[in-house]
Amino acid sequence: MHPKALLEAASDLVLRVLRLDHPADAVVSQFFREHRGLGPRERATLAETAYAVLRRKPLYEHLARSGTGGRERRLAILGFAAPRDFLKQALTEAEKPWLDACDAAIAAGELPEACRHNLPAWLVEPLRQQLGGEFDALAQALLQAAPLDLRVNTMLQKRELAAQELKALGFDSTPTPHSPWGLRLAGKPALTRLEPFQKGRIEVQDEGSQLLALLLDARRGEMVTDFCAGAGGKTLAIGAAMRSTGRLYAFDVSAHRLDALKPRLKRSGLSNVHPVAIAHERDERIKRLAGKMDRVLVDAPCTGLGTLRRNPDLKWRQSPASVAELVTKQQAILQSAARLVKPGGRLVYATCSLLTDENEAIAAAFGSQHPGFAPLPVADLLTGLKLADAAALCTPDGAFLRLWPHRHGTDGFFAAVWQRAG
Repeated sequence: MHPKALLEAASDLVLRVLRLDHPADAVVSQFFREHRGLGPRERATLAETAYAVLRRKPLYEHLARSGTGGRERRLAILGFAAPRDFLKQALTEAEKPWLDACDAAIAAGELPEACRHNLPAWLVEPLRQQLGGEFDALAQALLQAAPLDLRVNTMLQKRELAAQELKALGFDSTPTPHSPWGLRLAGKPALTRLEPFQKGRIEVQDEGSQLLALLLDARRGEMVTDFCAGAGGKTLAIGAAMRSTGRLYAFDVSAHRLDALKPRLKRSGLSNVHPVAIAHERDERIKRLAGKMDRVLVDAPCTGLGTLRRNPDLKWRQSPASVAELVTKQQAILQSAARLVKPGGRLVYATCSLLTDENEAIAAAFGSQHPGFAPLPVADLLTGLKLADAAALCTPDGAFLRLWPHRHGTDGFFAAVWQRAG
């Protein structure tokens, strides 16, 4: 595609994602369905341009004020994910020196603070309170694209053999530093075409998400529930840890998301997973299982702010009001899920949020209202699972799992664990 046509397409896509009506990945997918003639390299350039604009929206909007032409075109130029000499073939004579001046301003670093961290104002203070001097490191980490992590289905293949198989296919990988199931790939190949993926030997899953499944520590023959299963990434990891024995319920209020689990289940070779669409957290089907579960994972609906490297639109689509609404929902879901746990059973509450309100505050409220659930220090549990540097994955007191992109190279995750009294 000619540079001018590609820039026009990028401007159109930027306009669509900035409406923030739908998740950015859904908008990009719809755009590609409408433009089926685009090649892989063109798709990559367009998607990366749109995500660059979402990541650095305050910076690019600040610089765009000095340019001419349509707003979306100026933003697309600033975020264009291709070499400058290619881009300049699409620019007017007025745009070329403007772009050079913008690049020089970025290089000089003399920009307003909001253009350096590129976070909404409401989010800055709570993160500063938690991290202090590490705030800038987190902000910069959230501006980077996340690596591609895989979980090896160890029911079908050992991690070392999976790495060798990928190497033979031309893809270098390294073991994830903490999860014993994970591989981190260099680059982002089209995995769906590879035999290891098609045969269920590998699945895409961030290392932090793998650690949540590991922390549940589900055993062979147990009764287990993944309460907010979604498309089932953690469900598959838990089922493999159970060696396809026992019974694993995958609950979710979205039948559509559970439908996405079905082809993944077929590839995985698991036969112990039972997807169940529920109306709400108080569904009658849940009541019938009360007190019967050995393990329950509640990966609660949340702001998703720990995934900003993958979903940068979330920081512009969330707000203090949406946080408050989610906190109410998280409390209700955790309370309902706790009823499933049998005496002596384990309950894990987790989010992919960075905010205390969705994490430690929820755990504290639950603990005060449910004295029959004893908190289990996560650092001790991870040490028992023989994870390297277990304490470094947790809060300073060892009580909770706390993963940060700038510290651990994972998405941001939180987890609290309790055991129900016998």
